[in-house]
Amino acid sequence: MKFEPVRTLADLETLDEEQILEGYRSAERGDPEPGPNRGRSYWHGWRNRMMDLGELPHDDASRSLAAEYIADQRRPRWGNK
Repeated sequence: MKFEPVRTLADLETLDEEQILEGYRSAERGDPEPGPNRGRSYWHGWRNRMMDLGELPHDDASRSLAAEYIADQRRPRWGNK
């Protein structure tokens, strides 16, 4: 099953956080890509863990999402000085 990689925070916010965490926590070295019984949220978590383990290369989508996340974290917030 091939899902479209998450590239933006807006897209990430549409996914199920619990399924992302389940996919991330269950991924181990050498695991095959999740099958059609898993959704995009699970796949996203699995995919990120596999990149963290060095099993998959980081790609343009993961770099784009990371850059957007970092920019968002650096954005001034109300009440912060």
